[in-house]
Amino acid sequence: MASLFSGRVLIRNNGAQDELDTEVELSRWLENRLVLLFFGAGSCPRCQAFAPVLRDFFVRLTDEFYVLQAAQLALVYVSQDPTEEQQDLFLRDMPKKWLFLPFKDDLRRDLGRRFSVERLPAVVVLTPGGDVLTRDAAEEIGRRGPACFASWREAADVLDRSFLQPEGLDDPAPRSLTEPLRRRKYRVDRAARGARGRGGGGGAGAPF
Repeated sequence: MASLFSGRVLIRNNGAQDELDTEVELSRWLENRLVLLFFGAGSCPRCQAFAPVLRDFFVRLTDEFYVLQAAQLALVYVSQDPTEEQQDLFLRDMPKKWLFLPFKDDLRRDLGRRFSVERLPAVVVLTPGGDVLTRDAAEEIGRRGPACFASWREAADVLDRSFLQPEGLDDPAPRSLTEPLRRRKYRVDRAARGARGRGGGGGAGAPF
């Protein structure tokens, strides 16, 4: 999964804004996790309304105040803000564990085209293997809340056996009888991986 950002810098949304600029650091934060790409902008009223929902969703899955062990989940904010000041203002009240691309990195726009983002906000869910699990989970997150994660995790594990068992946990639970249903509901879009292999990118300009 870290390969999507290979050669790039991701920034932690903490006070120091620590940079993840090595393959080792990127792998530590992104490998063996579901990765959410959150496309949004502070100037977008729908994004402003959705941001608290997504923040609560993420915190309830990753903050040890709510869970015994943080979920295997990472979130990268792919800013579509027109200015860096607006990006910083939007991120100010978001979780410190969120990651984001530097404002000057053109990958912010390239990812929107690569994953065919047509409206904001959008949340693209990627498996640990880098495949697209769902192209826009914003509505599902708003409707189901943290329960989404269990469905995504099971679907990703069923489809490509992506996940390694986190350290410190007992043997994984038996697989659910709902696996066939999840196979149909979440079809991994391997075309996205193929596009990346061919250089990704195509299509008209960003839809924002």
